[in-house]
Amino acid sequence: MHEGFVSRYLNRRFSRPAARALAHTPVTPNQVSFIAFLMAVAAAALFYYDLNIWAGVLVQASSIVDGVDGDLARAKNMASRFGGFFDALLDRYADVLILAGLGYWSHAFEPGVSIPVVSTAALAAIVGSLMISYSRARAEATFGQPFEGLPGALASRDLRLFVIMIGAITGQGVATLAVIAVLTNLVVLWRLGVARWGNVGGEE
Repeated sequence: MHEGFVSRYLNRRFSRPAARALAHTPVTPNQVSFIAFLMAVAAAALFYYDLNIWAGVLVQASSIVDGVDGDLARAKNMASRFGGFFDALLDRYADVLILAGLGYWSHAFEPGVSIPVVSTAALAAIVGSLMISYSRARAEATFGQPFEGLPGALASRDLRLFVIMIGAITGQGVATLAVIAVLTNLVVLWRLGVARWGNVGGEE
């Protein structure tokens, strides 16, 4: 299992007890994955209504719930390749919706922000977020293992969502998009260098 710093030191404090509680119910890991996705959709919608603080809180809540499905699958002995595939696809859609929602909020409600600046930052953040996931998946498929150390841990999904929560609550939409855009794309370039000249292995 590959998890980032926020997931390991913050999210798991909530997701693991939740998984233990759900282990005695009919709830399935795939249902939890879908619930986390719906929470992300709701967070994106809140941005459109200028409810950025609540959107940020819900983004982080969806990140926590997204960690429940794996623990629940192990507790119920229901881990499957399809479950991981399903969860990964929903996460990608959720990422795009959240970043698009934050981009819309930045343009519509953040003072002094121009459309070209927001559009560029949002597009770069979305592309970078997708490429982070794609580069990890391709490394596993091509080299048989993911990236180790900081190239693997930096810009992980739990960290990106945590940054979005902070940015949304503080009302710094464009700055948040810019941070995610720069971080994700630089890490992808770093991974490219590691794949070419270094050793691939370890965790994301």
